[in-house]
Amino acid sequence: MAVNARDVARVAGVSVSTVSRALAKPDEVAPETLARVLDTARGMGYRPNLTARGLITGRRGAIGLIVPDLENPFFSSVTKGVQNRARAAGYAVMIADSDEDPSQEADLVREMSRHVDGIVLCSPRAPDSVIHELAQECVLALVNRRCGDLPAVLIDNLDGVRKAMAHLRALGHRTIAYVGGPSTSWSSQERLAAARLVAAEHPDTELIDLGSFKPYVSGGVAAADVLIASGATAVLAYNDLVALGLLERLRQRGVAVPRDISVVGVDNIPMAALSSPALTSVGIPLVSCGRAGVDVLLGLIRDSSAPATHHHDLSFQLVVRESTGPLAAENGLRSTA
Repeated sequence: MAVNARDVARVAGVSVSTVSRALAKPDEVAPETLARVLDTARGMGYRPNLTARGLITGRRGAIGLIVPDLENPFFSSVTKGVQNRARAAGYAVMIADSDEDPSQEADLVREMSRHVDGIVLCSPRAPDSVIHELAQECVLALVNRRCGDLPAVLIDNLDGVRKAMAHLRALGHRTIAYVGGPSTSWSSQERLAAARLVAAEHPDTELIDLGSFKPYVSGGVAAADVLIASGATAVLAYNDLVALGLLERLRQRGVAVPRDISVVGVDNIPMAALSSPALTSVGIPLVSCGRAGVDVLLGLIRDSSAPATHHHDLSFQLVVRESTGPLAAENGLRSTA
């Protein structure tokens, strides 16, 4: 026999109306009571009628998530966090992939907004003007993108870059290159600006901007020859996928890592520990990032007049592996290509 709200109320020791509020308007229920009702409902296998709830609350019981590339482990982890938090709050999740195409994002938001109560827009590539326009049309929370005063979960790129460059400087490197991601990527722009700032703080350090590349392994492969020609003894890559591409092309060129060039990635995806050599990387708790995005969005859905909530506490952690090492005494490359 199917479990209903009355059954949950009886076991949880609350009224049926409290169960309804806990599932439809959780902000109106005391935290202890809310936790008891949700735990009871979950334990009993209760599934609320989302259609009926929508008729009462005017909500659809679903949120959206739009990411640039679901094949990128960064966004897969964020997606996992979004799904976990949304499920716990009684929301379904619709997911779309813009395929790293800024022109698709607006169409995806407008189409999805017809079916959900709000949308988490993760690392959007669209210009600020387009994102502001979309925020006027639907409830929108950003992840990994600053756009004026729009509600956002922000990552401290300066902290991550500072840790990476401090690590490389401690190993003796003074000529450090940066391999950027897409020119439309806010994160790439932020990381380049942070690298320039850190280099400016140390007059003996030269930063070489190698330009923008695709955020995939192929982008790193394309950047490796430019890196070798630059004379840099260390490199910070836009993300781990780009760094893995660098490792592969450097291997093909006969450039030893880390003997000749030290390589640092960003994101600390699982593959970073499995590469050869294992990749030094700075990463953030990506699942927590997704959860925070849902928290911001649900706060807006429940009260659109509430002040925008910004999260700044998702800091990078440096994980040192085999791809970084001391500057070689001869301070030169040993390419056999």
